[in-house]
This record gives sequence, C-alpha cells and structure tokens, in this order.
Amino acid sequence: MRDQVLDGPHGPLRVRVYEPENPAGPGLVWVHGGGFAAGEIDMPEADWVARSFADRGIVVVSVDYALAPFPRVWAAAADAPEREGVHYPVASDEVEHAFRWAVASDLAEGPWSIGGASAGGNLATGAALRLSHGAGPFAALAVLAYPTLHAVQGTPDAALRAALDADPEADTFGPEAVRGMYENYLGGPVSAAEVYAVPGTASPAQLSHFPATIMINGEVDELRVSGEAFGALLRDAGIALDISTEPGTRHGHLNQPELAAATASIDRFAARILATSSEHKEQS
Repeated sequence: MRDQVLDGPHGPLRVRVYEPENPAGPGLVWVHGGGFAAGEIDMPEADWVARSFADRGIVVVSVDYALAPFPRVWAAAADAPEREGVHYPVASDEVEHAFRWAVASDLAEGPWSIGGASAGGNLATGAALRLSHGAGPFAALAVLAYPTLHAVQGTPDAALRAALDADPEADTFGPEAVRGMYENYLGGPVSAAEVYAVPGTASPAQLSHFPATIMINGEVDELRVSGEAFGALLRDAGIALDISTEPGTRHGHLNQPELAAATASIDRFAARILATSSEHKEQS
C-alpha cells in the first residue's frame, strides 16, 4: 500500500494504491461513500474493501476525493464543527482523473473497472457515464455497492416500507434527507443538475455505452429504491447487469468488516472483476 499525489484537475489529488502479492491482472478504481461530505480513505469502506480486493489479486486505486461542505445539521448531530468544502463537479472530475491515471499507469495488466459505495457509487457511475460518452478510456465494469443515483427518490414498495418501519435506525434515507444531501453536494437545486451528477436521470440512449454492471444493495435500506430503479434503466439500455440484495443488511455494510455479509459481497464483486480479464482476452 502506498499513497501518491496526482496533479489533479482541481489541484493535488491523493490516491492510495494497493498492489496484490499475486496479481491476477485486473484493476479497480474505488470510491468510498459518506454522503458526498464525509468519509475518508482510512474508513473500512475504503481501506478494508481495497485490502480485501488486493488479497484476491486485484490492484486497487482508492480515491481521496474532495468533499462537499459538512452540513450544519450533520455537524449539530455529531457535535462537530461545520466544514467548508467543494461542490460538483470537483469530486466527479477527480474520480474520472484517477481512472484515467490508473489506466495509463503500469499498475495492472488490465482491464480496469470503476466502482464505489453509496455516494461513492454515484461518483463512480457519473465518471463511467462521462467516459462512455467520450473517446475513452472505458471502464470494463461498474462495481456498485448500495449506490445513491437519484436526488429525487422513488417510493419504497410495501415490503421495504414495512422493514424500514420495523427498524427505525435503518430508516435514514428518506426523500427529504436525500434531496438535502444532493443540494449540499451540488451547491444548488437538484432541478439544475447534470446527468453526471445524478446518473439515475439518464435516458436509455445516454446509457447505451455504459459498462457492464454489478450492483449489491442493502436489504433494509431506502437507497435500494434508487439502485433498483437505475438497474431497470440499465436493462432498458441493454447493459449486462448483475443486481442483488445482500440479505440481512442495512445501508453501509461494507463499513462493518466483522459481518459475514460484508465478505460475501466482496467475494461476489471480486469474482465478477476477475472475470473481466478472461472477457478482455476473448475480445482481443
């Protein structure tokens, strides 16, 4: 493991590189979550996840992207000071830049995937979408853990609503909270947001060159509504999709390495990432 500071699009950009002892070929650019305004590359959702992938032979570049302002309401709840920050597109640009840097490096034979958890899943999806609209490089796979992809979120079905009602501590991502999180990230109204900031608003045509995707959602997590809706969009666009729900989990289970469910998710993600190597050889 080593840290490296890149000449990023908005100033210095730190990435953390995890190189496996027995590399299997593919690489992954990984983006932690935290509501766009919190989290860091030492948290389990970044460090433990990256180490776990590296243990399975995957090179990982973890991105220490710039955070949005720490909201006043979050600061009050955490008895923490408010913090200044940046707005879209800074973090999105940084994730795209890290992916371009990784692909151009000699860290992995390739191919390279891009992924993230929660808000990091949004950033990875937005970067992959923007890359798919250009001349490349293109991600071989999008790896998404319980992502948020809609600023205006749909309504849970009766079963999910009942599960959330039965577990109030898990019921933290209702429509008002999600909209406020996005407005803080955007620095303005969600109605003016670009599709790369809110990828769930993409049309099937805009998703036509999006990479194959694996997504694992939390079971008792209202953000599952967003992930499943985006999955339906990908299917409409003809994109190969492996989508599942990790049983018995709330939002953020990759931040709890002690849970068997966290390792189960890593195993499924890793198997799919490793498969990109053989797929790449078949296409070459």
